[in-house]
Amino acid sequence: MAAMEDSETFFSAATPEAFEKGSLPTTVITADPSEKDSTAPPKPVRITSPTVAGTYPVVLFFHGFYLRNNFYSDVLNHVASHGYILVAPQLCKILPPGGQVEVDDAGKVIDWTSKNLKAHLPNSVNANGKYTALVGHSRGGKTAFAVALGHAATLDPSFKFSALIGIDPVAGVCKSMRTDPEILTYEPESFELDIPVAVIGTGLGPKRNTVMPPCAPAEVNHEEFYKECKATKGHFVAADYGHMDMLDDDLPGFVGFMAGCMCKNGKRKKSDMRRFVGGIVVAFLRYSLWGDKSEIRAIVKDPCVSPARLDPLPELEEASGYFV
Repeated sequence: MAAMEDSETFFSAATPEAFEKGSLPTTVITADPSEKDSTAPPKPVRITSPTVAGTYPVVLFFHGFYLRNNFYSDVLNHVASHGYILVAPQLCKILPPGGQVEVDDAGKVIDWTSKNLKAHLPNSVNANGKYTALVGHSRGGKTAFAVALGHAATLDPSFKFSALIGIDPVAGVCKSMRTDPEILTYEPESFELDIPVAVIGTGLGPKRNTVMPPCAPAEVNHEEFYKECKATKGHFVAADYGHMDMLDDDLPGFVGFMAGCMCKNGKRKKSDMRRFVGGIVVAFLRYSLWGDKSEIRAIVKDPCVSPARLDPLPELEEASGYFV
């Protein structure tokens, strides 16, 4: 089967609803550390939650290197509108901390969600303690993997996750300059993970932007992360987009300016990339948490339903007996 052609020409009428905004209204709640509030988080967090009464799974979302959690508001809102509570901590202030510090801070936030998230949710909205998923972009994708692999000393090792999704994850500048903890082994299927994992990549992430080095270099990017995962695992690569193209438009401040120009960017609509990323997250969570196989398998079977052109063809390798 040939790679998917121009999405604007071949975009299918049978688009999975995961790629569209969900039916639930959402709200954004921010919470900061406080010595006076025993329910306050250990790091600033941005919570995107449905407002309709109900019990929803929790999705931890970790931002990329030097970025801000509010740069992802469109993607977070897309996922939350399908019935998930998104908790996005701000893991750095001015300068990013060391890699292990970031992983340990992520563990602290996850521990906090299990104990005090309820105090910050809308009335009649509850977190489903049975399901917690990890999602991260760029260095945050690597952080999500490190947490799932048990590298957060601040988190009870018995804590169970239901799914893991890396959005163009990056483990360092190059193979010889990786961030701590160095989780990549360069051995196929070496990650000791017993949960479904999806890896989203970008075709332009490994490419230079004029004088700037690649933002998602070869040997430390989505390709290596996917190789080291065991089934059940999925791989989805947006061929015409860059490492930062899933962020919001018109990002504020100096950090926003740098995020817009430091990486190789695609020329297609960023809104389609955000729909693609949000849709893959939603479809894979439905698959992993509820056993709803229809949408993720439809995307693999017919990549033309995606808002972004997929090349190479998407993969879904299912473990024997998984959701049979």
